[in-house]
Amino acid sequence: MGFERVKVEKLTAVLIGLTILVIAAGGVIRIYDAGESCPDWPTCFGTWGFDVSEEEQKEWFEENPDETDSRGSSHTYTSFQIFTEWIHRFLAGTILGPLVLLNFWLVMKDQELTKEVRLASFTSVILIIWQGFLGFVTVKMDNQHWSVALHLASALLFLMCLIWIWLSTLREKEELPSWILFDPILANKWKKRIALLSIGTFITLFVGVFVSTTPGANQGCGVSGFPNSWPLCNGSLDWKITNFEAQSQILHRQIVGLIGLVLIFSSYIIWKENRDEEYGSLLCRWIWLATALYLFNIALGGLYVLSAKLDGFEITFFELLSLLHLMLASTVFVIITTLFLVVKIITLYDGNYLLSDNSNQ
Repeated sequence: MGFERVKVEKLTAVLIGLTILVIAAGGVIRIYDAGESCPDWPTCFGTWGFDVSEEEQKEWFEENPDETDSRGSSHTYTSFQIFTEWIHRFLAGTILGPLVLLNFWLVMKDQELTKEVRLASFTSVILIIWQGFLGFVTVKMDNQHWSVALHLASALLFLMCLIWIWLSTLREKEELPSWILFDPILANKWKKRIALLSIGTFITLFVGVFVSTTPGANQGCGVSGFPNSWPLCNGSLDWKITNFEAQSQILHRQIVGLIGLVLIFSSYIIWKENRDEEYGSLLCRWIWLATALYLFNIALGGLYVLSAKLDGFEITFFELLSLLHLMLASTVFVIITTLFLVVKIITLYDGNYLLSDNSNQ
């Protein structure tokens, strides 16, 4: 049984790494405008490969006019664009999906693991199936902004479910790593606060993806440069939203600013509580780290807006900044949500605390 439990820990850690890779691959697809480079699903231009020439693409569109994407049948994609979509599907469907099922089988076979671990593992199976369905919907809907945002949101929830499995399994072995052994009293006190921070960062991330996948939304505050397009919006702070889709960037900025202030205030409060009550500083440092990354990401988002260049009638942005912005936003959400899972795990169900010699680090 002990050997099987170790396999669950290690396999779950591998799944976490693979999921992060799949999310990053999805971001690469977006910045290279390759979201519709495989117009059918689960195949790609009717094949299982990615090396599809321009002539073969045009022939396939002629034979399948109903599959023509938003750019029309005359638009073709490079092999690299098709590869980015293909590798994303390959990692998610061929590797990640079967490994999730294997992990579930290992969890169910190990009778020493609790119902919580089994519930988390079962949830991961449901979420990976749901994620595959959303991938299908995203392709069929020609990468509508809401479908892409929902696809990413679901991927992040799946990632957090895997972290839940990993942490719960380690708790059963009483081998939680020292870098998450928080002061149990402070952890219990901050449980609800961290939950609210997790929800807030999730909302900012979701709206941000909506902005990045809505045509023209990233130009909603203009492209005239500093300070008119950022931090101002069309040269003004008087932000009035009359069209949510077209002005979603403004809403995103408002939510980002609000959550940023909440994080700064939270950092001050937890520092003050540590100083006055002499709690361990570990949880405080994690909150500070999340806040620092969040504030840095605000600046990164500003740099992306300011990177706009006008070439004739075409406006282009430095899309690598957009990918970094997405991944850093996802990182902040994962950090805060992982903190929430940890503080729940530290507190036992009967109200007692799982004490450790390292809790006051």
